[in-house]
Amino acid sequence: MTNADEAFRIRIEVRVSDLDHQLHVNGSAYQQFADHARFECVRAAGVSVEELLADGIGPVNLETVIKYHRELRAGDVVDVTCGWVWGEGKTYRVEHRFARADGELSATISHVSGLLDLRTRRLVENPAREWAVRAKDPTLLGVEPVCS
Repeated sequence: MTNADEAFRIRIEVRVSDLDHQLHVNGSAYQQFADHARFECVRAAGVSVEELLADGIGPVNLETVIKYHRELRAGDVVDVTCGWVWGEGKTYRVEHRFARADGELSATISHVSGLLDLRTRRLVENPAREWAVRAKDPTLLGVEPVCS
């Protein structure tokens, strides 16, 4: 399976509370924007996070890398994308691009993630399948629909 290549996009307006002392968006706000975009992508795909958790499975980020390109300031509007990258193992990547309204790249965030079995505290063997069977539109998550 491969990258959904930004199949999902959300627009966010930068708030004053997202700023650091130099009056540009701080690192934790970028992470919160990425988390929000990923959560909205999962919801748009039709996955119930509540059901996922009730089934004893929870998404977990194992690594986060932020690369800054151009600053964002209060009042700026940023489009945040989600591209899911799948391989054969227990982990997958979610790539986020942050572009200002004028199209200029502001930052990228890359997460290495997995699905944690909340009972055993171990990563599930096939996270792509877990997402695919729960999604109404798994293509937003970069996975193929599972045939019953």
